[in-house]
Amino acid sequence: MHAITFKQPGGPDVLEWTTVATPDPGPGEVRLRVIAAGVNPADARQREGKYPPPAGASEILGLECSGVVDAVGDDVLAPQMGDTVVALLAGGAYAEQVVVPAAQCVALPDGVDAVESAGLMEAACTVVSNLDAVRLAPGETVLVHGGAGSIGGFAIQYCKAIGCRVIATAGSPDKLEYCADRGADEAIDYHTDWWAAVADATGGHGADVIMDVVGAPYMQHNVESLARFGRLVSIGRQQGSQCLVDLGALQARQGTITATGLRYRPLEEKAAICRRVGEAVVPLVAGGAIRQARTTRFAMTDATDAHRLLQSTEKLGKIVLVV
Repeated sequence: MHAITFKQPGGPDVLEWTTVATPDPGPGEVRLRVIAAGVNPADARQREGKYPPPAGASEILGLECSGVVDAVGDDVLAPQMGDTVVALLAGGAYAEQVVVPAAQCVALPDGVDAVESAGLMEAACTVVSNLDAVRLAPGETVLVHGGAGSIGGFAIQYCKAIGCRVIATAGSPDKLEYCADRGADEAIDYHTDWWAAVADATGGHGADVIMDVVGAPYMQHNVESLARFGRLVSIGRQQGSQCLVDLGALQARQGTITATGLRYRPLEEKAAICRRVGEAVVPLVAGGAIRQARTTRFAMTDATDAHRLLQSTEKLGKIVLVV
């Protein structure tokens, strides 16, 4: 088979379409003929040598895909040959075929576009698992940073679907419009004093839950933007990982800071998250309550161009590589 590989870490130009060995599924695994693969910031970090795959995982990039089952290992009840699924991976999606634990596959309903859905699992698993962890409840106010990204755009819609008020930040008029189109009640330009705008929008109450992908530079303002008993969940560190936190401000709010990851979780945890997505998210997608991210499509052989867009300021929504 063919896959996108690279010989040494570097920029987008190191990516190559090469011939590699076709994997075979082991017990509890299935092999997918890849339809399309989602492109994520983590892929760029791995390409740069900053985010190695877990031990035993494929060295090939790609943490999510859609595909058709073309081989089934022992001890697998579902999915079966010919089923169309979306899958959460520890790596390997930038390829014509990929092996994945069967428990990390979610059936794709009829009528749901398989190419657009290639970018569903990473966002859905990240958002649902983190909001479950901080016990998000209907009626609460959620602040979503990076609302025009794939995770942010999904989070806006998911929070609205379960009855929350959503404030989102983004960095340009078209991205603010995108947040509003996804359902954000307030969309704030992060080039402004967004923390002051959050205070104004909530009448000084603050956000009950904050989902942050930015990291260190936002930490203190996030703490100051929490409501009493507020919960801050850090899911990214796009602009840095080391910072100081005013514990007095956090204690005054009786707040909580949680930080999680997805790729390095054990199989049983990922399986539980995927089941939750199948139960809670897929019906919302099939019914139209959650729309797929605005999708920019590239041929998988053009992964270099896709990664250039990924790391530009022009990215909006989701990028997918189509086999």
